Amino acid sequence: MRLPTPPGVEALRSYRHSWLRRDLVAGLVLSTLLVPQGMAYAELAGLPAITGLYTSVLCLAGYALFGPSRILVLGPDSSLGPMIAATILPIVGSGGDPKKAVALASALALIVGVVELTAGVAKLGFIADLLSKPTQIGYMNGLALTILVGQLPKLFGFSTDANGLIHEARSFVDGLQAGDAVAQAVAVGLGSLALILILQRWLPKVPGVLAAVVVAIVASAGFSLADHGVSVVGTLPKGLPPLTLPSFSSDLPLLIAGALGIALVSLTDTISTASAFAARTGQEVNGDGEMVGIGVANVAASFFQGFPVSTSGSRTAVAEQSGAKTQVTGLVGAGAILLMLLLVPGLLRNLPQPVLAAVVIAASLSLADLAGTTRLWQQRRVEFLLSLTAFLGVALLGVLPGIAVAVGLSILNVFRRAWWPYQTTLGRVPGMSGLHDRGLHPDAEELPGLAIFRFDAPLFFANARTFRDQIRRVARTGSRPLWIVVAAEPITDVDTTAADMLSELDEELNAAGTSLVFAELKEPVRAKLERYELIGPLDPAHFFPTLDAAVDAFRELTGVGWASPAEEVSGAVT
Repeated sequence: MRLPTPPGVEALRSYRHSWLRRDLVAGLVLSTLLVPQGMAYAELAGLPAITGLYTSVLCLAGYALFGPSRILVLGPDSSLGPMIAATILPIVGSGGDPKKAVALASALALIVGVVELTAGVAKLGFIADLLSKPTQIGYMNGLALTILVGQLPKLFGFSTDANGLIHEARSFVDGLQAGDAVAQAVAVGLGSLALILILQRWLPKVPGVLAAVVVAIVASAGFSLADHGVSVVGTLPKGLPPLTLPSFSSDLPLLIAGALGIALVSLTDTISTASAFAARTGQEVNGDGEMVGIGVANVAASFFQGFPVSTSGSRTAVAEQSGAKTQVTGLVGAGAILLMLLLVPGLLRNLPQPVLAAVVIAASLSLADLAGTTRLWQQRRVEFLLSLTAFLGVALLGVLPGIAVAVGLSILNVFRRAWWPYQTTLGRVPGMSGLHDRGLHPDAEELPGLAIFRFDAPLFFANARTFRDQIRRVARTGSRPLWIVVAAEPITDVDTTAADMLSELDEELNAAGTSLVFAELKEPVRAKLERYELIGPLDPAHFFPTLDAAVDAFRELTGVGWASPAEEVSGAVT
């Protein structure tokens, strides 16, 4: 069996020389963002800053060969950092060995990569839909607040051992009251954050992170900030780490639990980002291919002291704005980082740590979607409450329990809609063709003795009782109808539990002088009713291809005409 050619290799075969200059320029511009963000997000994950650079190099190379998108940029991510920390730090323990943390993070990256590769090969792209938009907004808002509060001590030049949003906020306030803040650190941290946000808002073409890093390094060297209590990055280790096979221990169950949540968030973020950028260029999104590409990127990073990665919308936007044409941009960015590690590892030795905190805080602010939250409040209060619950889950329970809450809420919301779907009765609106929702058109005309009921969901065990109770309610409303016509076009399935319910309901209605009638039932659904031996107990003559056919049959049987609600109440019939 011949294996398919990786997308990156296929793209290189058809590469145009005219693209090279743009890819080179975009790759160099991108590298100026990859370095400080990679270091900052590594520390956010509870790991040494250098591991962020190792991770960036390997994941960019892996995705360039196996990823289907032309310009998508992968790397350490602010949304995954707290999840990685929440997985490995409890295992390492307070004040634990950094080498053990790196080893655990590498094992975590391998597990995440295997999960994503398996999902891609098995064509399980739908799992990225387990986070609905409202719960994703709430989760990201909670994550943004958690990240921001967790980085405040570092921004102010001190550290705490607190864990969890409330404890971290309390520890930060206690540190301020105890005088732990370093004035010079506060100045460089807040100044860097302000510079990043101002440039993002008013001069978006100027890389704010790079500008803040350059200014901070100059200030640190000129004013000897390290001698005034400001922590700096220091000289980085030279070169790349050796190839190391991640090892597993008794901690494997904890790593797997964290990896599943990380993989879900990573895949959801990757597919949504890929879709957004593909829409701009008219490309089709290959969801399963994206899973394979990001899975390979994570596996590659795991063998060189890397940690789990995801797609970055901001870095992809920078690559696009800089003229990137292909994944050669990512390879150039990886090469630039590699050259820095090999030739000038001391380039960033004077970079103040509060600047990395400022980079992370700026990223956390971009995760929050207050406008989306406001829109949910205005448009659909139920989904706003789902979003708020997901937010509270992250903020109060922690990052990993928060993702479990978010996924659970998404699944429960789907179940809620299927259990209690939209349902209504239909009538004729003068001047409009067809039959229409009487909830939206209270003055719609009805045929005396006929009720037309629509149930917008498949019929299955969870909503069979709901359907039965609503049909009973329709049968008891006003004068008892002779026919209740089910507008069955939205009913895409009937399971055996619902079939038994329909048989019992039909007998009950018949005993009271009402017939249960179906119109527009899909052929595959009718075939199931025949297989259940339900056609027969349900009168075959009470199945009509269209609503109009059912209405015409009823009028022919009874001779009645359309009446407005007021006329029906008064007993007048046209």
